[in-house]
Amino acid sequence: MAPESTLDPYAEHIKTLQERLEAALAESTLEGLIIASGGEHRAFLDDRAYPFIVNPHFNHWVPVRHVPDSFILVRPSCVPVLYFHQPQDYWYMPASVPQGEWTSHWDVRVIQNVTEVRDQIDPSTLGFVGEDVALAEKWKCRQINPESVLHHLHFLRAYKTRYEAEALQQSARTAVRGHLRAKETFFEGGSEFAIQNAYLAATVHREQETPYTSIVAMNEHASVLHYQHYDHEVPIDSVSMLIDAGATNAGYAADITRTYARTSGSFADLVNAMDEHQQALINTIPDFSNYTDLHLAMQLRVSQLLVDSGLSTMSPESQVETGTSFHFMPHGLGHLVGLQTHDVGGLQLDIGGTLKQPPEQHPALRLTRDIEDDMVFTIEPGLYFIPMLLQQLQASEHSNAFNWPLINELIPYGGIRIEDNILMKGGQPQNLTRQAFAEVD
Repeated sequence: MAPESTLDPYAEHIKTLQERLEAALAESTLEGLIIASGGEHRAFLDDRAYPFIVNPHFNHWVPVRHVPDSFILVRPSCVPVLYFHQPQDYWYMPASVPQGEWTSHWDVRVIQNVTEVRDQIDPSTLGFVGEDVALAEKWKCRQINPESVLHHLHFLRAYKTRYEAEALQQSARTAVRGHLRAKETFFEGGSEFAIQNAYLAATVHREQETPYTSIVAMNEHASVLHYQHYDHEVPIDSVSMLIDAGATNAGYAADITRTYARTSGSFADLVNAMDEHQQALINTIPDFSNYTDLHLAMQLRVSQLLVDSGLSTMSPESQVETGTSFHFMPHGLGHLVGLQTHDVGGLQLDIGGTLKQPPEQHPALRLTRDIEDDMVFTIEPGLYFIPMLLQQLQASEHSNAFNWPLINELIPYGGIRIEDNILMKGGQPQNLTRQAFAEVD
């Protein structure tokens, strides 16, 4: 076993990023990267800006997110430079110059205008990473979003440093506080809108600060995988809630889903059984080398659940082979999670950018890589009653193998999804989500 680093987690993180950068640039003609945080974008014919979302490559190096028009200069074996944009402005409050121990690893330079960055760098030696291609062209950067370098960095982003793992664990704790309050609000009779507001208050997040748009789906709304609205009115017969909601810490995302039945019965039994299958699958992760195989194993479990609950008489193996299980679980088992909810590199086989596409029958799978230490990914099986897909199944040759009276009874409940975030360490899964529930509840 390698000795534990004596560096603090952030110092160790920066050291790792410097090593990755040096390796990524080794086969290029670049001396470094100038990485833009991104800029604000105004709505058409309006003076209001859309919510700002920071460039994840920028956020990977510095734990600040609300910093439009800032830049970092990173070069192998050099102290990284943060060009922090702090304009003189009396219309809006400028961001405060970063403080804290992490800044000791940086040369922090405050700028009032983006042109000051151009005057302090040699763009002809640098690769530009960011969305503002026009700016990079104006500066005459040597390369813009260099593909080979980004492939290299994206592949390695799957392996989380100690600093990143700790940030992800803290995000999970924050999200769990929101989930517990959302559950209370549901059982108190709250609407989707009220539940969302309760979640935001408990996590101390503004809506634009969450890592993705929260899904708060009551009843049949849970059959829409990424349901995007918040009804203000409570359904006349409120029977279920699916909440898929996260939180961030230093830019790192928690992605957690829970499903609740208001009363006992067939749907509540399905939720409990799905939870058991999800936990059982997580316990078997060490038995699998590749995530695709884990996904297929969960498809078998969902199919077994359909049999055990009386929803189908077709064997689990036949359900997966014929594709009928897809009608109840049409999404992938999970994805990498980190700086982005659906983190990059999930289909990459190597630093060169070679892709391994998901199986033809499971096109929505976002992770096909081998399972390795320091990866963080979700395990989020689902079972849904989606009218469009059920109509297709009912019209198929396999229709007689399914219990349509029971299916019709369950359609008003929408569906089930249970999602945890898993960190691999020493070949074993560490469930960041369940740990957070145990600590916070």
